[in-house]
This record gives sequence, structure tokens and C-alpha cells, in this order.
Amino acid sequence: MLHHIIASGPRPVAPFSHAVEADGWVFVTGQMPTDPAAPDAELPIGIVAQTTRVMDNLKLVLDGIGLGLEHVTMARIYLTQFDRDYDGLNALWPSFFEPGKLPARTTIGVTALAVGALVEIDLVAKRP
Repeated sequence: MLHHIIASGPRPVAPFSHAVEADGWVFVTGQMPTDPAAPDAELPIGIVAQTTRVMDNLKLVLDGIGLGLEHVTMARIYLTQFDRDYDGLNALWPSFFEPGKLPARTTIGVTALAVGALVEIDLVAKRP
């Protein structure tokens, strides 16, 4: 197994690797909508801004190990305000991927997330 910490990636909010790789499968830790350049700054406001920041952070991690969103096979999304934010998330989600090539996905409503985030997303990717 390979344990990846990406120097330019988001500061971990808990003790974990940014990603762990085994047999070509890459498991990317759930990312928060924090700014890697200013990790203590206030979070963006709203589900669209927070989701965009989370996806930017996930792209940083993937890029740090030579992969991109096109390698993602599965996404798990956690929302603290499921009823309010699910439609906004769904409207934005396809914009991150090539048309017709969306990863499998699970979206779950949760009571709280680290740093007071509205959204957290983790990924499974596969090396070509």
C-alpha cells in the first residue's frame, strides 16, 4: 500500500493520509471546503461554493498522485442540510465530469461535519 500526503493539498482536519493506494485503487479521504492557501479562513457560503471548493481540493489530491477526476469510479457525498442542498448539489455535480461519464455515487444526510462544513466528499479512483 502507498500512503499519500500531498504537500500542496488541503491541511488535514484529523490524522489521516490524503489518499491510500492499493493494487491500483486509490481511496481519497473526504475533503472539506477549506482553502489550502488559508486553512483557517472562513468557509465559502452556500452549497454551490462549498461543493466547488471541495472538488478543487479533491482535484489537488488527485493531481498530486498523477490522477484526475476522469479516474474516479465512486463518490460519497455527505450533506448536513440534505433537504435544502440536495437539488443544488445535483445541478452542479455533472459540471465536474465529462458528459455521460459520471462516477457511481452515494449521497447521505448527516447531522454534522468537521469545521462546520455543509458538504464533504470522498472518492475512489482507479489507476489506468
